[in-house]
Amino acid sequence: MRLELEEGGYEAFLKALEQEEIKSLRINPVKMDRVSFMPKEWQLQRVPWEANGYYYRTDGDPEALPGRHPFHAAGAYYIQEPSAMAPVTALDPLPGERVLDLCAAPGGKSTQIAAHMGNDGILFANEVHPSRARILSQNMERMGVRNGLVINMDVKALSFRFPGYFDRILVDAPCSGEGMFRRGDTARREWSPENVAMCAARQAEILDEAAVMLKEGGILCYSTCTFSNKEDEEAVWDFLGRHDHFKLIRMEKLMPHKIRGEGQFYALLKRDGERSRPVRAVSAERKKHRKAPEWERLFEGFAGDFLQEVPWLERERIFLFGESLYLAPEGMPSLEGLKVLRPGLQLGTIKKGRFEPAHALALALKAGEARRSVELSSKGDEIQRYLRGETIPAPENCGAGWALVLVDGISIGFAKQAGGRLNNHYPRGLRI
Repeated sequence: MRLELEEGGYEAFLKALEQEEIKSLRINPVKMDRVSFMPKEWQLQRVPWEANGYYYRTDGDPEALPGRHPFHAAGAYYIQEPSAMAPVTALDPLPGERVLDLCAAPGGKSTQIAAHMGNDGILFANEVHPSRARILSQNMERMGVRNGLVINMDVKALSFRFPGYFDRILVDAPCSGEGMFRRGDTARREWSPENVAMCAARQAEILDEAAVMLKEGGILCYSTCTFSNKEDEEAVWDFLGRHDHFKLIRMEKLMPHKIRGEGQFYALLKRDGERSRPVRAVSAERKKHRKAPEWERLFEGFAGDFLQEVPWLERERIFLFGESLYLAPEGMPSLEGLKVLRPGLQLGTIKKGRFEPAHALALALKAGEARRSVELSSKGDEIQRYLRGETIPAPENCGAGWALVLVDGISIGFAKQAGGRLNNHYPRGLRI
């Protein structure tokens, strides 16, 4: 590792690595925009480079951790290291664009991209490792992402399929992880000069494939959580030497002795040319008088009984994938030949001649979009019982059938009212 620091800077840098890890979270504007709802004991303070980022403190109380609060299960925020928020802010993805997060797991930056896009446009979140791709998919679901696909593809296969396709690409590359040093001993034990060299070679390959997929005039953000010049500045200069049709817009290294964070490097690169505006796909008009398939009739029956007017739930974008119905992002290309874990927002499953809504749909809905809802307090016992999978009494004004469960006004799951009680449909794998 080679660092170019001001006089006395290296000592300050080493001292910073011995300090306590900085904690932060990022509010999810898709689910909530009222920071005042957050517990006062977390002592929230703004992260300067991300509008939705906040430092938090719990003063050592394990029961007060944000990861244990019902808002976390509801996707109201994502617990994310503060400096890791900087690359997406720099990339500045916009509504309506085609965006790729090429090395996306576990999903912090992908869900941040979706928030910046306002669920408008199409987001490809790719992860080459299948187990990590599943975690990525779960986090996309928890955060109520509607415009995102989760795919499990090798970067070479992906670049062959999508040359010149994306408006913006994030390459948060696998690295030697020096920015993880004060979060535990594992990163320190695994570090070696050989690992740095191996990471640098892999990063170069990934960046070259990303360059193929970027539109003319498109923006590429390369980021790492390492301080190694070989993986950071030198990687950027080497890339520009190989790709003279790219230029450097900005490069920044956030160092842990200068900011409240573990550290991050990013470089913003632009491909030459004029970037065309995103072309919105026009939904194919349904053929009149055709007989609707069974899944369509079953879904419409559910929607007529349970849903209010939901503007984003466009029927032309609903499709059957396996036994489940999904809402495709607008303008989604053919998925043929892709390894897809999440082809959009899962709406539900067809089971024995009936439609059963998916947990993902509950997390994507807002309070006013359901005809029946149940309001639970984040401070009450009933929300804990619900998260444990228990049956809870139904309120008097709740009619029979599916109900959207809310915690302080934020959707968290489904229940089904029958016989004066709410049968619990919170997923078994998520129960506490």
